[in-house]
Amino acid sequence: MSEIAISLRNVSKCFKRYERPVDRLKELLLPGKSRADEFWALRDINLEVPKGQALGIVGRNGSGKSTLLQIIVRTITPTTGEVRVNGRISALLELGSGFNPEFTGRQNVFFNGQLLGLERKHIEAKFDEIAAFADISDFMEQPVKTYSSGMFVRLAFAVAISVEPDIFIVDEALAVGDEAFQRKCFGRIQALQERGVTILFVSHSAPSVIGLCRSAVLLDKGEDLLVATPKTVISNYQKLIYAPVDEAEKIRENIRNGKHFIKNEKNEILLEASQEELEYKTSSQTKNDDFYETYDPNLIPKSTLSYVSCGAFIEKPYVTTIEGRRVNFLKRRKEYIYTYSVKFLEKIHRVRFGMVIKTIEGFELGGAASHTIDKPIEYVDKGKELQVKFRFSCYLQPGVYFLNAGVLGRLNHSEVFIHRLVDAAMFRVHPEESDTSRSGYVDFCVESQILSFNCVVEE
Repeated sequence: MSEIAISLRNVSKCFKRYERPVDRLKELLLPGKSRADEFWALRDINLEVPKGQALGIVGRNGSGKSTLLQIIVRTITPTTGEVRVNGRISALLELGSGFNPEFTGRQNVFFNGQLLGLERKHIEAKFDEIAAFADISDFMEQPVKTYSSGMFVRLAFAVAISVEPDIFIVDEALAVGDEAFQRKCFGRIQALQERGVTILFVSHSAPSVIGLCRSAVLLDKGEDLLVATPKTVISNYQKLIYAPVDEAEKIRENIRNGKHFIKNEKNEILLEASQEELEYKTSSQTKNDDFYETYDPNLIPKSTLSYVSCGAFIEKPYVTTIEGRRVNFLKRRKEYIYTYSVKFLEKIHRVRFGMVIKTIEGFELGGAASHTIDKPIEYVDKGKELQVKFRFSCYLQPGVYFLNAGVLGRLNHSEVFIHRLVDAAMFRVHPEESDTSRSGYVDFCVESQILSFNCVVEE
Protein backbone atom coordinates (compact mmCIF):
# COMPACT_ATOMS: atom_id res chain seq x y z
CA MET A 1 0.00 0.00 0.00
CA SER A 2 2.99 2.34 0.48
CA GLU A 3 3.26 2.82 -3.32
CA ILE A 4 -0.51 3.04 -3.88
CA ALA A 5 -2.23 6.39 -3.37
CA ILE A 6 -5.82 5.17 -3.83
CA SER A 7 -7.20 1.63 -3.66
CA LEU A 8 -10.81 0.60 -4.21
CA ARG A 9 -11.90 -3.01 -3.83
CA ASN A 10 -15.41 -4.14 -4.83
CA VAL A 11 -16.83 -0.68 -4.13
CA SER A 12 -20.54 -0.25 -4.76
CA LYS A 13 -22.96 2.54 -3.87
CA CYS A 14 -26.72 2.20 -3.67
CA PHE A 15 -29.07 5.16 -3.29
CA LYS A 16 -32.68 4.81 -2.24
CA ARG A 17 -35.33 6.67 -4.19
CA TYR A 18 -38.73 7.26 -2.58
CA GLU A 19 -41.90 8.01 -4.50
CA ARG A 20 -43.14 10.27 -1.66
CA PRO A 21 -41.27 11.92 1.24
CA VAL A 22 -43.61 10.23 3.73
CA ASP A 23 -42.39 6.81 2.55
CA ARG A 24 -38.96 7.57 3.98
CA LEU A 25 -40.52 8.23 7.41
CA LYS A 26 -42.65 5.07 7.22
CA GLU A 27 -39.53 3.02 6.49
CA LEU A 28 -37.79 4.46 9.54
CA LEU A 29 -40.75 3.69 11.77
CA LEU A 30 -41.47 0.28 10.21
CA PRO A 31 -38.03 -1.02 9.19
CA GLY A 32 -39.25 -4.47 8.20
CA LYS A 33 -40.48 -3.34 4.80
CA SER A 34 -38.57 -1.29 2.23
CA ARG A 35 -40.60 1.44 0.54
CA ALA A 36 -37.85 2.64 -1.80
CA ASP A 37 -36.53 1.82 -5.25
CA GLU A 38 -32.82 1.02 -5.27
CA PHE A 39 -30.48 2.84 -7.65
CA TRP A 40 -26.95 1.46 -7.88
CA ALA A 41 -24.73 4.38 -8.85
CA LEU A 42 -21.60 2.20 -8.68
CA ARG A 43 -21.17 -1.57 -8.92
CA ASP A 44 -18.04 -3.50 -7.89
CA ILE A 45 -15.43 -0.87 -8.73
CA ASN A 46 -11.87 -2.18 -8.45
CA LEU A 47 -9.16 0.39 -8.99
CA GLU A 48 -5.63 1.14 -7.85
CA VAL A 49 -3.90 4.45 -8.50
CA PRO A 50 -0.12 4.44 -7.88
CA LYS A 51 1.45 7.45 -6.19
CA GLY A 52 2.38 10.20 -8.61
CA GLN A 53 0.16 8.94 -11.42
CA ALA A 54 -2.47 11.03 -13.21
CA LEU A 55 -5.67 9.06 -13.81
CA GLY A 56 -8.38 10.32 -16.17
CA ILE A 57 -11.97 9.38 -15.36
CA VAL A 58 -14.21 9.38 -18.42
CA GLY A 59 -17.90 8.63 -18.83
CA ARG A 60 -21.28 9.97 -19.81
CA ASN A 61 -23.34 12.11 -17.46
CA GLY A 62 -24.86 9.83 -14.84
CA SER A 63 -22.17 7.16 -15.21
CA GLY A 64 -21.07 7.43 -11.57
CA LYS A 65 -18.01 9.69 -11.86
CA SER A 66 -19.01 12.21 -9.19
CA THR A 67 -20.22 9.45 -6.84
CA LEU A 68 -16.85 7.72 -7.17
CA LEU A 69 -14.96 10.92 -6.33
CA GLN A 70 -17.19 11.67 -3.33
CA ILE A 71 -16.49 8.19 -1.98
CA ILE A 72 -12.74 8.74 -2.39
CA VAL A 73 -12.87 12.08 -0.55
CA ARG A 74 -15.17 10.48 2.05
CA THR A 75 -18.11 12.87 1.72
CA ILE A 76 -20.26 9.78 1.20
CA THR A 77 -19.67 6.18 2.27
CA PRO A 78 -19.87 3.15 -0.02
CA THR A 79 -22.65 0.63 0.43
CA THR A 80 -20.16 -2.21 0.05
CA GLY A 81 -16.43 -2.53 -0.51
CA GLU A 82 -13.22 -1.09 0.85
CA VAL A 83 -11.56 2.28 0.13
CA ARG A 84 -8.00 3.15 1.11
CA VAL A 85 -6.43 6.57 0.61
CA ASN A 86 -2.78 7.23 1.35
CA GLY A 87 -2.08 10.97 1.65
CA ARG A 88 -3.68 14.41 2.02
CA ILE A 89 -6.49 15.05 -0.48
CA SER A 90 -7.47 18.37 -1.99
CA ALA A 91 -10.53 18.25 -4.21
CA LEU A 92 -12.29 20.65 -6.55
CA LEU A 93 -15.66 18.97 -6.96
CA GLU A 94 -19.08 20.63 -7.17
CA LEU A 95 -18.89 24.35 -7.73
CA GLY A 96 -19.46 25.97 -4.34
CA SER A 97 -18.73 22.97 -2.12
CA GLY A 98 -16.88 24.10 1.01
CA PHE A 99 -17.77 27.79 0.51
CA ASN A 100 -20.28 29.88 2.45
CA PRO A 101 -22.13 32.17 0.02
CA GLU A 102 -22.61 34.85 2.70
CA PHE A 103 -18.87 35.09 3.45
CA THR A 104 -16.51 37.30 1.50
CA GLY A 105 -13.83 35.79 -0.69
CA ARG A 106 -11.24 36.51 2.00
CA GLN A 107 -13.33 34.85 4.70
CA ASN A 108 -13.92 31.82 2.49
CA VAL A 109 -10.19 31.43 1.84
CA PHE A 110 -9.68 30.94 5.58
CA PHE A 111 -12.88 28.92 6.02
CA ASN A 112 -12.21 26.54 3.13
CA GLY A 113 -8.48 26.34 3.84
CA GLN A 114 -9.18 25.14 7.39
CA LEU A 115 -11.68 22.58 6.05
CA LEU A 116 -8.85 21.27 3.85
CA GLY A 117 -6.57 20.91 6.87
CA LEU A 118 -4.47 24.09 6.88
CA GLU A 119 -3.81 26.00 10.06
CA ARG A 120 -4.73 29.68 10.13
CA LYS A 121 -1.10 30.82 10.26
CA HIS A 122 -0.35 28.81 7.10
CA ILE A 123 -3.32 30.35 5.31
CA GLU A 124 -2.15 33.84 6.31
CA ALA A 125 1.30 33.07 4.91
CA LYS A 126 -0.21 31.88 1.61
CA PHE A 127 -3.01 34.43 1.30
CA ASP A 128 -1.21 36.80 -1.07
CA GLU A 129 -0.26 33.88 -3.32
CA ILE A 130 -3.87 32.62 -3.33
CA ALA A 131 -5.23 36.09 -4.11
CA ALA A 132 -2.70 36.59 -6.93
CA PHE A 133 -3.60 33.26 -8.55
CA ALA A 134 -7.38 33.86 -8.26
CA ASP A 135 -6.94 37.36 -9.71
CA ILE A 136 -10.40 38.63 -8.74
CA SER A 137 -9.08 41.98 -7.41
CA ASP A 138 -11.59 43.91 -5.26
CA PHE A 139 -14.13 41.09 -5.32
CA MET A 140 -12.02 39.35 -2.67
CA GLU A 141 -13.81 41.57 -0.14
CA GLN A 142 -17.31 40.89 -1.54
CA PRO A 143 -19.69 38.01 -0.62
CA VAL A 144 -19.11 35.06 -2.93
CA LYS A 145 -22.86 34.91 -3.69
CA THR A 146 -22.18 37.93 -5.92
CA TYR A 147 -19.51 36.04 -7.92
CA SER A 148 -19.86 34.72 -11.43
CA SER A 149 -19.18 31.00 -11.89
CA GLY A 150 -15.81 31.87 -13.41
CA MET A 151 -14.77 33.97 -10.42
CA PHE A 152 -15.99 31.24 -8.09
CA VAL A 153 -13.83 28.56 -9.68
CA ARG A 154 -10.81 30.90 -9.74
CA LEU A 155 -10.95 31.26 -5.98
CA ALA A 156 -11.80 27.61 -5.33
CA PHE A 157 -8.91 26.38 -7.47
CA ALA A 158 -6.48 28.82 -5.88
CA VAL A 159 -7.38 27.57 -2.40
CA ALA A 160 -7.32 23.90 -3.41
CA ILE A 161 -3.78 24.01 -4.80
CA SER A 162 -2.49 26.00 -1.83
CA VAL A 163 -2.93 22.97 0.44
CA GLU A 164 0.10 21.25 -1.15
CA PRO A 165 -1.81 17.98 -1.44
CA ASP A 166 -0.56 14.47 -2.00
CA ILE A 167 -3.70 13.76 -4.06
CA PHE A 168 -5.45 16.41 -6.16
CA ILE A 169 -8.95 15.78 -7.59
CA VAL A 170 -10.65 17.91 -10.24
CA ASP A 171 -14.22 17.20 -11.41
CA GLU A 172 -15.04 19.24 -14.55
CA ALA A 173 -14.80 22.47 -12.53
CA LEU A 174 -12.30 24.05 -14.93
CA ALA A 175 -14.84 23.99 -17.75
CA VAL A 176 -16.44 27.22 -16.45
CA GLY A 177 -13.23 29.26 -16.44
CA ASP A 178 -12.06 31.39 -19.36
CA GLU A 179 -9.37 30.09 -21.72
CA ALA A 180 -6.50 32.02 -20.15
CA PHE A 181 -7.38 30.81 -16.66
CA GLN A 182 -7.83 27.22 -17.86
CA ARG A 183 -4.32 27.33 -19.32
CA LYS A 184 -3.04 28.73 -16.03
CA CYS A 185 -4.74 25.90 -14.12
CA PHE A 186 -3.42 23.19 -16.42
CA GLY A 187 0.05 24.64 -16.00
CA ARG A 188 -0.28 24.38 -12.22
CA ILE A 189 -1.63 20.81 -12.47
CA GLN A 190 1.39 19.86 -14.56
CA ALA A 191 3.63 21.41 -11.90
CA LEU A 192 1.88 19.27 -9.27
CA GLN A 193 2.54 16.21 -11.41
CA GLU A 194 6.24 17.06 -11.58
CA ARG A 195 6.27 17.17 -7.76
CA GLY A 196 4.84 13.64 -7.63
CA VAL A 197 1.27 14.54 -6.69
CA THR A 198 -1.38 11.96 -7.63
CA ILE A 199 -4.05 13.46 -9.91
CA LEU A 200 -7.63 12.33 -10.51
CA PHE A 201 -8.97 14.27 -13.48
CA VAL A 202 -12.59 14.08 -14.65
CA SER A 203 -13.26 15.70 -18.00
CA HIS A 204 -15.18 15.30 -21.26
CA SER A 205 -12.27 16.97 -23.08
CA ALA A 206 -10.35 14.23 -24.90
CA PRO A 207 -7.20 16.33 -25.55
CA SER A 208 -7.05 17.33 -21.88
CA VAL A 209 -7.31 13.74 -20.66
CA ILE A 210 -4.77 12.51 -23.20
CA GLY A 211 -2.41 15.40 -22.47
CA LEU A 212 -2.50 15.20 -18.66
CA CYS A 213 -3.02 11.54 -17.82
CA ARG A 214 -0.95 8.37 -18.05
CA SER A 215 -3.96 6.08 -17.70
CA ALA A 216 -7.73 6.38 -17.69
CA VAL A 217 -10.86 4.53 -16.63
CA LEU A 218 -14.13 4.39 -18.55
CA LEU A 219 -17.23 4.42 -16.33
CA ASP A 220 -20.64 3.60 -17.72
CA LYS A 221 -23.82 2.85 -15.76
CA GLY A 222 -21.74 2.63 -12.59
CA GLU A 223 -19.39 0.00 -14.00
CA ASP A 224 -15.67 0.34 -14.70
CA LEU A 225 -15.80 -0.98 -18.26
CA LEU A 226 -12.17 -0.38 -19.15
CA VAL A 227 -8.89 0.73 -17.57
CA ALA A 228 -6.21 1.44 -20.19
CA THR A 229 -4.19 4.19 -21.85
CA PRO A 230 -6.04 7.51 -22.28
CA LYS A 231 -6.15 7.12 -26.07
CA THR A 232 -7.68 3.66 -25.79
CA VAL A 233 -10.24 4.76 -23.21
CA ILE A 234 -11.20 7.91 -25.14
CA SER A 235 -11.62 5.92 -28.37
CA ASN A 236 -13.93 3.43 -26.65
CA TYR A 237 -15.82 6.20 -24.85
CA GLN A 238 -16.49 8.01 -28.12
CA LYS A 239 -17.49 4.78 -29.81
CA LEU A 240 -19.98 4.19 -26.99
CA ILE A 241 -21.55 7.66 -26.94
CA TYR A 242 -22.02 7.74 -30.71
CA ALA A 243 -23.50 4.25 -30.86
CA PRO A 244 -27.17 3.78 -31.81
CA VAL A 245 -29.35 3.02 -28.80
CA ASP A 246 -30.07 -0.53 -29.98
CA GLU A 247 -26.34 -1.31 -30.28
CA ALA A 248 -25.08 0.36 -27.11
CA GLU A 249 -25.35 -2.74 -24.90
CA LYS A 250 -23.49 -4.87 -27.44
CA ILE A 251 -20.71 -2.29 -27.61
CA ARG A 252 -20.55 -2.19 -23.80
CA GLU A 253 -20.11 -5.97 -23.82
CA ASN A 254 -17.39 -5.77 -26.47
CA ILE A 255 -15.50 -3.14 -24.45
CA ARG A 256 -15.91 -5.17 -21.27
CA ASN A 257 -14.54 -8.27 -23.02
CA GLY A 258 -11.75 -6.39 -24.75
CA LYS A 259 -13.07 -7.02 -28.25
CA HIS A 260 -13.05 -4.32 -30.92
CA PHE A 261 -14.47 -4.21 -34.43
CA ILE A 262 -13.74 -2.10 -37.50
CA LYS A 263 -16.36 -2.17 -40.24
CA ASN A 264 -16.65 -0.92 -43.80
CA GLU A 265 -19.47 1.10 -45.34
CA LYS A 266 -21.49 -2.10 -45.87
CA ASN A 267 -21.33 -2.74 -42.11
CA GLU A 268 -19.13 -5.78 -42.77
CA ILE A 269 -16.53 -6.59 -40.10
CA LEU A 270 -13.02 -5.99 -41.45
CA LEU A 271 -11.25 -6.67 -38.16
CA GLU A 272 -12.10 -8.34 -34.87
CA ALA A 273 -9.34 -8.18 -32.30
CA SER A 274 -8.47 -7.68 -28.67
CA GLN A 275 -7.25 -4.23 -27.64
CA GLU A 276 -3.65 -5.49 -27.47
CA GLU A 277 -3.90 -6.92 -31.00
CA LEU A 278 -5.55 -3.76 -32.24
CA GLU A 279 -2.83 -1.52 -30.78
CA TYR A 280 -0.17 -3.78 -32.28
CA LYS A 281 -1.78 -3.65 -35.69
CA THR A 282 -2.27 0.11 -35.45
CA SER A 283 1.34 0.74 -34.46
CA SER A 284 2.90 -1.67 -36.97
CA GLN A 285 4.40 -0.36 -40.19
CA THR A 286 1.76 -2.00 -42.33
CA LYS A 287 1.04 -0.59 -45.77
CA ASN A 288 -2.51 -1.94 -45.74
CA ASP A 289 -4.54 1.24 -46.17
CA ASP A 290 -7.80 -0.76 -45.96
CA PHE A 291 -7.11 -1.11 -42.24
CA TYR A 292 -6.41 2.59 -41.72
CA GLU A 293 -8.99 3.97 -44.15
CA THR A 294 -12.31 2.47 -43.17
CA TYR A 295 -15.89 3.55 -42.60
CA ASP A 296 -17.63 3.06 -39.25
CA PRO A 297 -21.40 3.67 -39.61
CA ASN A 298 -21.61 4.42 -35.88
CA LEU A 299 -19.23 7.38 -36.13
CA ILE A 300 -21.99 9.92 -36.74
CA PRO A 301 -22.21 13.26 -34.90
CA LYS A 302 -25.09 13.69 -32.47
CA SER A 303 -24.38 17.40 -32.17
CA THR A 304 -25.47 18.34 -35.71
CA LEU A 305 -27.15 21.76 -35.81
CA SER A 306 -29.12 22.78 -38.89
CA TYR A 307 -29.73 26.46 -39.67
CA VAL A 308 -33.12 27.51 -40.96
CA SER A 309 -33.19 27.14 -44.74
CA CYS A 310 -33.52 30.33 -46.77
CA GLY A 311 -33.94 28.65 -50.14
CA ALA A 312 -31.48 25.73 -50.19
CA PHE A 313 -30.88 22.55 -48.28
CA ILE A 314 -27.64 20.64 -47.59
CA GLU A 315 -27.66 16.85 -47.40
CA LYS A 316 -25.40 13.78 -47.65
CA PRO A 317 -22.17 15.17 -46.16
CA TYR A 318 -19.34 12.59 -46.11
CA VAL A 319 -15.62 12.05 -46.72
CA THR A 320 -14.08 9.82 -49.40
CA THR A 321 -10.64 8.77 -50.51
CA ILE A 322 -9.32 10.28 -53.73
CA GLU A 323 -10.55 7.13 -55.47
CA GLY A 324 -14.09 7.74 -54.16
CA ARG A 325 -14.31 5.15 -51.35
CA ARG A 326 -16.31 6.45 -48.38
CA VAL A 327 -14.29 6.65 -45.13
CA ASN A 328 -14.36 8.27 -41.70
CA PHE A 329 -11.16 6.68 -40.39
CA LEU A 330 -8.40 8.68 -42.03
CA LYS A 331 -4.66 8.24 -42.36
CA ARG A 332 -2.26 11.07 -41.69
CA ARG A 333 -0.62 12.92 -44.59
CA LYS A 334 -3.02 11.63 -47.22
CA GLU A 335 -5.54 13.50 -49.34
CA TYR A 336 -9.31 13.14 -49.02
CA ILE A 337 -12.47 14.70 -50.47
CA TYR A 338 -15.24 16.19 -48.36
CA THR A 339 -18.51 16.04 -50.29
CA TYR A 340 -22.04 17.26 -49.77
CA SER A 341 -25.08 17.93 -51.97
CA VAL A 342 -27.17 21.09 -52.07
CA LYS A 343 -30.77 21.24 -53.32
CA PHE A 344 -31.95 24.72 -54.31
CA LEU A 345 -35.56 25.42 -53.40
CA GLU A 346 -35.39 28.98 -54.77
CA LYS A 347 -33.29 30.86 -57.29
CA ILE A 348 -30.29 32.13 -55.30
CA HIS A 349 -27.84 34.81 -56.44
CA ARG A 350 -24.10 35.13 -55.74
CA VAL A 351 -23.67 31.62 -54.38
CA ARG A 352 -20.65 30.29 -52.49
CA PHE A 353 -20.04 27.05 -50.60
CA GLY A 354 -17.88 26.50 -47.55
CA MET A 355 -16.40 23.96 -45.15
CA VAL A 356 -14.63 24.06 -41.77
CA ILE A 357 -12.72 21.41 -39.79
CA LYS A 358 -13.03 21.69 -35.99
CA THR A 359 -11.77 19.95 -32.88
CA ILE A 360 -14.04 18.23 -30.36
CA GLU A 361 -14.05 21.44 -28.32
CA GLY A 362 -15.29 23.38 -31.36
CA PHE A 363 -12.01 25.14 -32.12
CA GLU A 364 -11.88 25.90 -35.85
CA LEU A 365 -8.65 24.53 -37.27
CA GLY A 366 -9.29 25.78 -40.78
CA GLY A 367 -11.57 25.72 -43.76
CA ALA A 368 -12.22 27.07 -47.22
CA ALA A 369 -14.79 28.59 -49.54
CA SER A 370 -15.46 27.39 -53.07
CA HIS A 371 -15.30 30.95 -54.44
CA THR A 372 -14.02 34.32 -53.29
CA ILE A 373 -16.56 36.90 -52.19
CA ASP A 374 -15.93 39.03 -55.31
CA LYS A 375 -16.20 36.08 -57.73
CA PRO A 376 -19.16 33.92 -56.63
CA ILE A 377 -21.45 31.81 -58.79
CA GLU A 378 -23.76 34.47 -60.22
CA TYR A 379 -26.93 32.46 -59.59
CA VAL A 380 -28.33 28.95 -59.23
CA ASP A 381 -31.83 28.24 -60.52
CA LYS A 382 -34.66 26.79 -58.45
CA GLY A 383 -34.80 22.99 -58.68
CA LYS A 384 -31.07 22.54 -59.25
CA GLU A 385 -29.00 20.11 -57.18
CA LEU A 386 -25.25 20.64 -56.97
CA GLN A 387 -22.63 18.35 -55.53
CA VAL A 388 -19.82 20.21 -53.75
CA LYS A 389 -16.36 18.70 -53.29
CA PHE A 390 -13.46 20.00 -51.21
CA ARG A 391 -10.13 18.21 -51.58
CA PHE A 392 -7.98 18.49 -48.47
CA SER A 393 -4.76 17.07 -47.02
CA CYS A 394 -5.04 15.36 -43.64
CA TYR A 395 -2.16 17.00 -41.78
CA LEU A 396 -3.80 16.37 -38.43
CA GLN A 397 -2.65 14.62 -35.30
CA PRO A 398 -4.57 11.49 -34.14
CA GLY A 399 -8.00 12.35 -32.76
CA VAL A 400 -11.61 13.05 -33.70
CA TYR A 401 -12.60 16.05 -35.81
CA PHE A 402 -15.87 17.58 -37.05
CA LEU A 403 -16.86 19.16 -40.35
CA ASN A 404 -19.24 22.03 -41.09
CA ALA A 405 -21.01 22.68 -44.39
CA GLY A 406 -22.50 25.96 -45.57
CA VAL A 407 -24.15 27.68 -48.53
CA LEU A 408 -23.88 31.45 -48.81
CA GLY A 409 -25.97 33.68 -51.05
CA ARG A 410 -27.30 37.21 -51.51
CA LEU A 411 -30.54 38.13 -49.73
CA ASN A 412 -31.74 41.72 -49.17
CA HIS A 413 -28.39 43.08 -50.41
CA SER A 414 -26.40 41.10 -47.83
CA GLU A 415 -24.50 37.82 -47.94
CA VAL A 416 -26.12 35.32 -45.57
CA PHE A 417 -26.17 31.59 -44.95
CA ILE A 418 -28.83 30.14 -47.19
CA HIS A 419 -28.33 26.93 -45.25
CA ARG A 420 -25.69 25.65 -42.86
CA LEU A 421 -24.94 22.43 -41.00
CA VAL A 422 -22.74 22.63 -37.91
CA ASP A 423 -21.09 19.27 -37.12
CA ALA A 424 -22.41 17.86 -40.37
CA ALA A 425 -19.93 14.98 -40.39
CA MET A 426 -17.03 13.67 -38.33
CA PHE A 427 -13.90 11.61 -38.82
CA ARG A 428 -11.13 10.03 -36.80
CA VAL A 429 -7.43 10.21 -37.61
CA HIS A 430 -5.59 7.00 -36.75
CA PRO A 431 -2.74 7.09 -34.25
CA GLU A 432 0.65 5.85 -35.37
CA GLU A 433 2.46 4.83 -32.21
CA SER A 434 5.75 4.52 -34.05
CA ASP A 435 5.86 8.32 -34.37
CA THR A 436 5.31 9.95 -30.97
CA SER A 437 7.56 12.95 -31.53
CA ARG A 438 4.77 15.27 -32.67
CA SER A 439 2.23 17.15 -30.59
CA GLY A 440 -0.76 19.48 -30.88
CA TYR A 441 -3.57 19.24 -33.44
CA VAL A 442 -1.74 19.92 -36.72
CA ASP A 443 1.14 17.93 -38.17
CA PHE A 444 3.50 20.53 -39.62
CA CYS A 445 5.85 17.79 -40.91
CA VAL A 446 8.63 19.24 -38.79
CA GLU A 447 12.07 17.72 -39.37
CA SER A 448 14.74 18.31 -36.76
CA GLN A 449 18.47 18.77 -37.32
CA ILE A 450 21.24 18.90 -34.74
CA LEU A 451 24.50 20.65 -35.59
CA SER A 452 27.67 20.41 -33.52
CA PHE A 453 30.14 23.26 -32.99
CA ASN A 454 33.21 23.71 -30.88
CA CYS A 455 33.03 26.63 -28.49
CA VAL A 456 35.66 28.44 -26.49
CA VAL A 457 35.25 28.04 -22.75
CA GLU A 458 37.08 30.60 -20.64
CA GLU A 459 39.03 29.17 -17.71
